[in-house]
Amino acid sequence: MAAASTKYTKTAIVLHWLIGFGIIFMFLLGWYMEGLPKEAPKAMSFDLFDLGIYTWQLSEETSPRSFYFNLHKSIGITILALIVFRIFWRITHPAPALIKTMKAWEKKLANATHHALYLIMVLLPVSGVVMALSSKYGIKWFGIPLAEGFGNETVRDFFKVTHENIGILLLALFALHVLGVLKHTFVNKDGTLKRMTFK
Repeated sequence: MAAASTKYTKTAIVLHWLIGFGIIFMFLLGWYMEGLPKEAPKAMSFDLFDLGIYTWQLSEETSPRSFYFNLHKSIGITILALIVFRIFWRITHPAPALIKTMKAWEKKLANATHHALYLIMVLLPVSGVVMALSSKYGIKWFGIPLAEGFGNETVRDFFKVTHENIGILLLALFALHVLGVLKHTFVNKDGTLKRMTFK
């Protein structure tokens, strides 16, 4: 009988890196857009992050703050869909067994971190969706209206704080995850990272 693979499936690998980099981008976008002024001239095109690399054309004028907030919502909804699919894939395609050389406490910590990451990765965009629905602006997905907002500022403010706190927790878990990978790559040198690459 063939030995069980120690690597994740190609689909799981693609989803892992796509979601991972997507979340990093969302944090950077969140910090960037929070610094934008609430009052600014409207425009129909935006030089994305003022980098001179790509200009985003719109069908109607909007303020820079509205543009980036809508972009944040659109990407957030897309990442949520990817996360839901990732969870489905994980359920239907169980993860390979952990490296045999890992200590018992390391396996428990790895499993706990992974489960916590999945939970927080769902809660973060869901809290963002509820916050957006509670505002007067609602949700558009890359310009396509999905839902109207019901304009309850009390609920919106609560979920704004919730969204930010969950984000901090996700950053902490992400840091723990990265530290674990670095330890296994440079200290243990047990090939853990190769499980999530195409090599």
